[in-house]
Amino acid sequence: MALQSKIMNRAKSEGRTALTEVESKELLKQWGIPVVETRLARNKKEAISMSKEMGFPVVLKINSPDIVHKSDSGGVRLGLANATQVANAYSEIISSIKPKYPKAIIQGISVQRMAPLGIEVIIGMSKDPQFGPVIMFGLGGIMVEVLKDVSFRIVPVTQKDAQEMIKEIKGYPLLEGYRGQEPASIPALKELIVSVSQFAEQNPQIKELDLNPIFAYKDKAIAVDARIILEEG
Repeated sequence: MALQSKIMNRAKSEGRTALTEVESKELLKQWGIPVVETRLARNKKEAISMSKEMGFPVVLKINSPDIVHKSDSGGVRLGLANATQVANAYSEIISSIKPKYPKAIIQGISVQRMAPLGIEVIIGMSKDPQFGPVIMFGLGGIMVEVLKDVSFRIVPVTQKDAQEMIKEIKGYPLLEGYRGQEPASIPALKELIVSVSQFAEQNPQIKELDLNPIFAYKDKAIAVDARIILEEG
């Protein structure tokens, strides 16, 4: 069943196609795709309260549909270990962003528990003019831009397709546990690829999707950051 969401309706009413990280994760969570719990703080007091509820350390990020590269813009603070650090980080992010993006819509600051490091991978979706939705898989984080080590399949993607996509990338040995490193759960990654394929197939109003990075562990995989772009109109 296609998503019928207040989030999409609100974005359309505001004349925007880009969803924020918090909005994107909420939609993905509704679909059963694993994402790191992320909440929206509209002021410093809320950010501190949410951080205490989640448990330290936490990550704070600018939450705006107009700011795609949050780290490059100075809109991210990692590993905040107490309420004082959260308060300072909140102020620093707002004061850093406003001069750079004076016209940006800033909904607030997202707060999330800092996930343990895992092997970083990316799963994305974009629409090809000829073939329609296409799923991408590869090494994530900044590595996707540097190495461009990715594989593609046309939606719908089966479990067999997902297995092939994972094995096709040159960085596959990293997922197997290269030189004694902890391996990634291939079954969890396959399931995630298929879930994203189903999400794209059932929700044609979604034009682009990026889950980057996804932290892959030996027993699971979870999206740490997410971005969704809607079709115009």
